[in-house]
Amino acid sequence: MQIVANGIQIEVETHGPAGGDPLLLIMGLGMQLIGWPDELVDMLVQRGFRVLRHDNRDVGLSQGFDAHGVPNVMVTALRQRLRLRIDPPYRVADMAADALGVLDALGIERAHVCGASMGGMIAQHLAAKHPQRVKSLTLIMTTSGARDLQQPRAEVLSALLTRPMRADLHAYAEHSARLLRVIGSPGYPPDAQRMQQRLRASFERAYRPAGTSRQMVAIAADGDRSPLLPKIVAPTRVIHGEADPLVPVPAAHDLIAKIGGAQADIVAGMGHDLPLPLLPRVAEGIALNAARAPR
Repeated sequence: MQIVANGIQIEVETHGPAGGDPLLLIMGLGMQLIGWPDELVDMLVQRGFRVLRHDNRDVGLSQGFDAHGVPNVMVTALRQRLRLRIDPPYRVADMAADALGVLDALGIERAHVCGASMGGMIAQHLAAKHPQRVKSLTLIMTTSGARDLQQPRAEVLSALLTRPMRADLHAYAEHSARLLRVIGSPGYPPDAQRMQQRLRASFERAYRPAGTSRQMVAIAADGDRSPLLPKIVAPTRVIHGEADPLVPVPAAHDLIAKIGGAQADIVAGMGHDLPLPLLPRVAEGIALNAARAPR
């Protein structure tokens, strides 16, 4: 369903009973709400949550920002490396305001929040700036953005920054499968048929690469969120793959050190994805962390 959140159109899905404990899932760079596997959503509903997942601005079925044009992400990366000013079409903080607007539009005073990758960056802003609205916080394969952290290898960044040669399903699926081979979980290779089904569903629902580029610039402009982290008071769990090549595991230890009382779940063999065999562990981790929240 479409709602107005933070003054823009945002696509939202709700799952589970209306009286369930609200849990807001925030997805990562260029990913649609269906990036959260249905199996995980079902597991969370079974644990008593009312699960909310939405398309971030500029992807999926939410409002786009095409009037801002397509940014040059290579130039942006260079400016970031040189610590020069970056002027994004919008900021990660704006996407956090969108997420807060989703809760407002649905009449939800407080919710558990879980963010993956860029979604975890958005969740950091939300939990730090609106602590009264966040009951618990789960951060999956994400980072504070601190400049001294280990960076991904050049070939990993190259795979992330390239785009399909053509805007058709075959080229998109081939490119995405290649990217997943680079950043995915070495200990949990995906089922090829399930992966192709998920890629087809994503492409057919919405294919908006320019929005992904604008989100990438927003991440670059956000910089180091370390000053925000001591303001997070919600019980926090950090779930991270020991084999993550895109956000290397020192980022998880950095978050744990900077967020008071944060707990860690470092997963052997996990990369930068949500493998089907690990979904029960992720669901249980979210539920255990939610149980730490004051009633």
